[in-house]
Amino acid sequence: MTNYASVFQNADAVEKYETVTYAPDSYGSAINERQRAYLRHLIKRSFPVRRPVQHDFACGTGRAIRLLHGAVRGAHGYDTSAEMLAKAAEVGTAARLHRIAEDGPVPAPAHEEGPALVTSFRLLLNVDESVRHRLIGFAAQALPDRDAGLLVVENHGNRHSLRHLAARRRSGRRWFAELSHAEVSALLAQHDFEIVERRGFSMFPQSAYARRWARPVARLVDRIAARVPLLSAVAVNVLYVARRHT
Repeated sequence: MTNYASVFQNADAVEKYETVTYAPDSYGSAINERQRAYLRHLIKRSFPVRRPVQHDFACGTGRAIRLLHGAVRGAHGYDTSAEMLAKAAEVGTAARLHRIAEDGPVPAPAHEEGPALVTSFRLLLNVDESVRHRLIGFAAQALPDRDAGLLVVENHGNRHSLRHLAARRRSGRRWFAELSHAEVSALLAQHDFEIVERRGFSMFPQSAYARRWARPVARLVDRIAARVPLLSAVAVNVLYVARRHT
């Protein structure tokens, strides 16, 4: 399991994350485009009266905030890495950026009136259980009741995805970190959140996008799958939308 906080204190790692992981025409950027369309539509239909303020936990270089520029009323980004926050500011992330501690009390979200949208991307798989609870505990403060807004969290390694079938051919070798839908649901439930929507954004693994002949097929299928909620059950990359239960 990656130690998120220590990895991204390194400027080279931050630069690679911004320019390689999400390089144009990459696997990451393709998922990014589909998530952007989905999230902006989610905001329109879920917040018809007043746009929410976004609180992005482990915001990194601000990718998830930039996805929603113009769709939210304002944004706050929170991260333990000064290097990540500096890169977020450098690339034009329109948000108030907050450096938070790696441990200790759960950080408090900035106070804002009206509905909130709490987001967290590429974090759950990269940290231990205590940090996962830190994230959801933060979300519970920003969303004290069912009417306060929505939480959106990403699982970029669904244990029941089609990619997982390849693990059987790699017995004894290091495999990707994974979480099941049940594990994510249980984590959220411990903080009084219930999943109200689930959507998958990649049926194919990253290796399919690396093969020139397979990439067009993978892109087409993944675009279709992003519009069919049932296919999230076997998608590699999944977003969960949750509300407080009460």
